[in-house]
Amino acid sequence: MKQYNDIKRKYPDACLLFRVGDFYETFGEDAVRASKILGIVLTKRGAGSETETALAGFPHHSLNTYLPKLVKAGLRVAICDQLEDPKMTKTIVKRGVTELVTPGVSMNDEVLQSKSNNFLASVYFGKKNIGISFLDVSTGEFLAAQGNAEYIDKLLQNFSPSEVLVPKNEKANFKATFGEDHHVFYLEDWLYKEDYALEVLTGHFQTNSLKGFGIEDCPEGIIASGAVLYYLSETQHNRVQHITHIQRIAEDAYVWMDRFTIRNLELYHSYNPNAVTLLDVIDRTLSPMGGRLLKRWLALPLKDAEKIKGRHQVVTYLKTETEVLRAVQYQIKQISDLERLISKIAAGKVSPREVMYLKDSLDAIIPIKTLALESTNAAVKTIGDSLHSCDLLREKIKTTLHPEAPVSVNKGNAIARGIHAELDELRDISNTGKEYLDGIEKRESERTGISSLKISFNNVFGYYIEVRNSHKDKVPAEWIRKQTLVNAERYITEELEEYEAKILGAEEKIHQLEVQLFEQLVSWIGTYIKPVQINANLVAQLDCLTSFAQLAIENNYVCPELDDTFELDIKNGRHPVIEKQLPLGVPYIANDVFLDREKQQLIMITGPNMSGKSAILRQTALIVLLAQMGSFVPADSARMGIIDKIFTRVGASDNISMGESTFMVEMNETASILNNLSDRSLVLLDEIGRGTSTYDGISIAWAIAEYLHEHPGRPKTLFATHYHELNEMTDILERIRNYNVSVKELKDNVLFIRKLVEGGSAHSFGIHVAKMAGMPQTVIQKAQKLLKKLEKDHSGEALNGIRQAKDEMQLNIFNLDDPLLEEIKEEILGLDINTLTPVEALMKLNEIKRMLVKK
Repeated sequence: MKQYNDIKRKYPDACLLFRVGDFYETFGEDAVRASKILGIVLTKRGAGSETETALAGFPHHSLNTYLPKLVKAGLRVAICDQLEDPKMTKTIVKRGVTELVTPGVSMNDEVLQSKSNNFLASVYFGKKNIGISFLDVSTGEFLAAQGNAEYIDKLLQNFSPSEVLVPKNEKANFKATFGEDHHVFYLEDWLYKEDYALEVLTGHFQTNSLKGFGIEDCPEGIIASGAVLYYLSETQHNRVQHITHIQRIAEDAYVWMDRFTIRNLELYHSYNPNAVTLLDVIDRTLSPMGGRLLKRWLALPLKDAEKIKGRHQVVTYLKTETEVLRAVQYQIKQISDLERLISKIAAGKVSPREVMYLKDSLDAIIPIKTLALESTNAAVKTIGDSLHSCDLLREKIKTTLHPEAPVSVNKGNAIARGIHAELDELRDISNTGKEYLDGIEKRESERTGISSLKISFNNVFGYYIEVRNSHKDKVPAEWIRKQTLVNAERYITEELEEYEAKILGAEEKIHQLEVQLFEQLVSWIGTYIKPVQINANLVAQLDCLTSFAQLAIENNYVCPELDDTFELDIKNGRHPVIEKQLPLGVPYIANDVFLDREKQQLIMITGPNMSGKSAILRQTALIVLLAQMGSFVPADSARMGIIDKIFTRVGASDNISMGESTFMVEMNETASILNNLSDRSLVLLDEIGRGTSTYDGISIAWAIAEYLHEHPGRPKTLFATHYHELNEMTDILERIRNYNVSVKELKDNVLFIRKLVEGGSAHSFGIHVAKMAGMPQTVIQKAQKLLKKLEKDHSGEALNGIRQAKDEMQLNIFNLDDPLLEEIKEEILGLDINTLTPVEALMKLNEIKRMLVKK
C-alpha cells in the first residue's frame, strides 16, 4: 500500500489500475468509482480496522474489456504494471505507470469509433487571437489554427474533441467563452509559452523551424500545439513517430459557417434523438479513413473553384465509368484502417494479426493503382502515380508472419517457418515430443520385456518410467528409482532427463524468439510510416469521391456548374434528407430558387405553417454545401458563383440554462449574421421575430430585411416568414421579390402543395394546422371566433391612429407652400383609409419619411 500511495500521489486525478499478480486492483475512491462504472464487486481490505480500504479489481487479461468503459465514462486511467518478473526478486516487485489513457489519448479499438476521429484539443488565449490545436494520436493527424472566439468555437463544434487542454489560469474564461459541454483538463500555465512550444515541436519533427508546415505565422496555434505534445509525453505516449507533420486549418480556404448554422442544418449532429443527419444520407464511404475524411470535407467545404471542379471531374468520371467505380469500391472494401494500423506500429502496440491486416490492405491498393494509372481522368491518374506499392514491405510481412497470425504474439505460432533455423528446430522438438516419448517407451518395453511400461510426467520430478511391482525384477541397473507407490515403482533415466531439459526449455525459448523476431519486424515496418500514411490519405480521398459517385447514381444527383457570377440558380432542387424519408411512392415536390445581386437579391417567402418554407431554405443551403464539398447535388440543374459564408437562423430554441429566452437567442444569432456579411454570403432566415409580440416581430423582421437589402455586400437572402404583411416591402425595395408556398383551400381544410410560386400569401392557416394536429373541436371554434374579433379590433385601432395623424398633418403642413409638401399632400389625401391595412399605412409613412430625408 505504501508503494501504491507513492504512485497515486503522482497521478492524483487519474483512476489508478494497480497490477497485483493476475489482477488489476483499484483502492479507495478509485475502487468506489470503478465498481459503479464497471459493475464489479466492491469489497474491503482490513474491514473494521483503522486501515480499512475499499477494494475492487478484475483479471489482468480483461483489461481490454474494462478499460474502454472507464475512459468512455470520462475518467483518466493510469495503468500501473509490474516492471520485473516476481520470480526474479525476493522483495516487493517494482511497479510503475506504463500508460495514462485519457478520453483524448487512446489507441484502444474499443474506445475509438472507426469512422470518427478521436481528437485531443488544446486552447491558448493570446492577446490578439485564440490558438487551437487538434491531435488524433490514433491516426497521427495534427492540426493547428488561430482566430477569434467565434472561429475557435466553430472549430470545437466541427471537430468535437474528446478532451480539451486549457491553462489553469483560463478556467473561467474558457467556460464563459465556450460553455461547459467540453471534457476539459487543466495544465500548468508555464507550458503555454512560444519558446517552449517551438522547442518541443522542432524537436519532435527534427527541423530547424516550422516554415515547411506553413504554421510559422500562427504563434497562438503553435503555443497550443506545444502543449498537446507535452501532454502526450506526460501520459507516457513517447513512441509517436507516426505524427509526421502538422497542418494549418486555413480560415480563408473554407466556407464560413457559424455554430448556429452547423447546428441548424443538422450536418452531422441533431438535437432530435431519432433525426437523420445529412452525413447519414450522403455517407457511402467503405473505409474508416474515407468516413473520417468525409466528415472533414463536410465541416470545411472549399472556396477554391478549381479544387472543387477537380473533385467534380473525378466524380463525373467515376459516375460514367461504372466498371471502374465497382472495381475501385471492391478493393476499398478490402482495406483496413491503414492510419490506425500504422499508428499502432509506431507505438509498438500492434498484434501479429493486425500486421497481416496491414499487408492485406496494401495488397488491395495494387489493383487500385493499376486502375487509376489507366484512367483517362488526370486527377485519378495523379492518385495512381502517388500511391506507393510498398513491394518490399508486403513481401517481408508475407514471408515473416504465419498466414493465420494470432491475435497476440504470446499465443505462439506468429512467425512463419523458414525464417529462423533455431526456432524451427525448437518447434520440431516441441511438436514431435509425444512421438519421441512413444518411441522411447516402445524401445524400452521391447528391450526389457516389460509390456506394461509407460512414460508419464508430473511437476515434481518431470518425466519418469512407471513399472508395476510384478515386473520390477526386469528393471535395468542404470535406471534410477525416484518414487515407490503401493503397486508400482517410478524411475528416471539419463536420456529422459536430457530430453526433459530440452523440451521444457524449448517452449520458453520459442516464446522468447517469437517475441524478439516480431518486435524486430514491427521496428522495421516503422520505417514505412510515411508511405503508408500517404496511401491511407489517397485511399480516403478516392473513397469520398466514389461515395459521391455512388450517391449521384442512387439518387439522381447532377453536377453543379460553378462560374464567376454572384448568382445562385437552382432548377427543381430537392432536400437531400427529406426526400429519403418520404413514404414509398410519395414524390418530393422540387422547387426552383434564383438569387442575384441585381434584381432578386432577397426572396420573401410567405405561406402557412407546415407548408414547407423551412425545407426550401435548408435545401438551398445543403445544395450549396454539397456542391462546394465536391459532390453532385439533388436538382435538375444548379449554376452558382462561389459562396464564402452560409448563415442560417432557423427555428427557435430556449437557452434557459444561460438565462436567455427564445427571443434573446434568436436576436443573438441574427446579430451575429448581420455583423459578418460579405458580398458572397448566403443568408437564410426563418420566422425572424416570432419570439416576441406580433407588432414587435413585424417591425424587427422588416428592419432586418431592409438592412440586408441596403447592405453594400448585397448578400443573397431567403427570408421565410408567416408575417404576410412583409409582402408590402417589394413595393418600396427594388431587389426584394415575394414568393409563397402554395396551398389549396378546401371546404374545411387545407391541402399543402409545397410549390414555391411568385406572389405573396395572405393567410398563415395556423388554426388549420392546429386542427390537423388533433386539437379538440371546441378549441378550434373558439380560436376562429377570437381571430375574427382581433383582426377587426386591431385594424380599427390602427386606422383611428392613421386618421388622427392625417388630421394633424393637414393642420400643420397643408398650408405651407413647397413643391415637395404639395407632393406629400397629394400622397396623403389620395389615401383611402377605409381599405388601408395597418402595415400599408406604416409603409406609406416610411415612403413620406424618405421623401423628406431626400429633401
